[in-house]
Amino acid sequence: MPAPLTLIETPSNPPHEADVVVIGGGIVGVFTAYFLTQRGLKTVLLEKGRIGAEQSSRNWGWCRQQNRDARELPIATKSLDLWERFVAETGEDIGFRRCGLLYLSNNEAEIAGWARWRDFAKTAGVTTHMLSASEAAEKGQATGRAWRGGVFSPTDGIADPSKAAPAVARAIMKLGGTVIQNCAARGIETEGGRLSAVVTERGTIRTKIAILSGGAWASSFCRQLGIRFPQASIRSSIVAVSSAAGIPPALHTKDISVTSRSNGDYTLAISGRARVDPTLQQVRFLPQFLPMFAKRWQLLSPGGLEGMRSGHETVSPWRLDRPTPMERMRILDPKPDQGTLRLIHDRALDLLPELKSTRITGTWAGYIDSTPDGVPGIGEIESLPGFILAAGFSGHGFGIGPGAGHLIADIASGAEPIVDPKPYHPSRFAASAWGKVSEF
Repeated sequence: MPAPLTLIETPSNPPHEADVVVIGGGIVGVFTAYFLTQRGLKTVLLEKGRIGAEQSSRNWGWCRQQNRDARELPIATKSLDLWERFVAETGEDIGFRRCGLLYLSNNEAEIAGWARWRDFAKTAGVTTHMLSASEAAEKGQATGRAWRGGVFSPTDGIADPSKAAPAVARAIMKLGGTVIQNCAARGIETEGGRLSAVVTERGTIRTKIAILSGGAWASSFCRQLGIRFPQASIRSSIVAVSSAAGIPPALHTKDISVTSRSNGDYTLAISGRARVDPTLQQVRFLPQFLPMFAKRWQLLSPGGLEGMRSGHETVSPWRLDRPTPMERMRILDPKPDQGTLRLIHDRALDLLPELKSTRITGTWAGYIDSTPDGVPGIGEIESLPGFILAAGFSGHGFGIGPGAGHLIADIASGAEPIVDPKPYHPSRFAASAWGKVSEF
């Protein structure tokens, strides 16, 4: 594990029955299972590898409302409250704090875009402050530069990706829920046209509801069930450096973004920059992703065979009585792009002189799975009652994980949804994404 991760111990074998089975132990899966267990449902959370080991521990850790797409803003706002509520309820240390997020820019068009978002956010009750040149220089004094402007969102914050998902999994077990690691779900069984069981590598769990929060693996899993879920992944790289003084805890510019971790380190990344590792799944869904590519192609570069080797986007069928690609690749751990790592580090040192006294403490990469419009797919699949999809979080899953988990638990339990679920329903993927791609 090149990315820091808290390891937890869990039972080895799943029970024979459950009210709900959650497939996938990333941040969305653990929060879904947490809220279901809180409601008294017998919940089993299955993870093929380690809890939080893929993108849920490899992201920036931002928990933001700032610059969220209108479809995601309500769930982002709810999530911030739920991050706080989780800490209060459990006493778990997940590194969450509302430190505010700082954006700085010398581009007038970019600043104007932030101002338009500020005006929209006001209608949703979200506070964000536009910064004048002098205010931006003061808040960004660690850069030693002049800035034309910026924006500061005081109620936004960060949590620690190395701690969060494992902490929620511990809380599930304390409530009486079941968490199983190193146990892949291979598929499902049906009776009378609806879901009746989840088949795992260690036996079958009888259940009426299964939730697929499988991250980058979700589309290939859905394909085994005859469900078409358009999904594509990009490989994003990150650099971690040791602690330094006077640097904002969460800073974004077009050239580099910097985030503090609870151990004092900082993670460095270039927003949106990634490699595209071609797979047959990407070729299959290419027409649906053209609107996304048209908007973001400037930050994407061709990759290599990493995606083919990983197997998460396989188009081949697998059998329920034999090992699946998920068992051959327990944890997606792609190689970071060396050229991108050098560029990230050089840009960070150029922007923040204090970082010149730090050392590199780690580098890693992760696969960010996306939908054609950049908004997650959440909802019950109409052709398979009892099967709920929760995937395609498009790089936003960590921050909105608590709200998404609450919404999914609402859908599964028949409760009043915490936010309107309609913008997320997977049925929308039958239509074109032109004009609907997320702005941020």
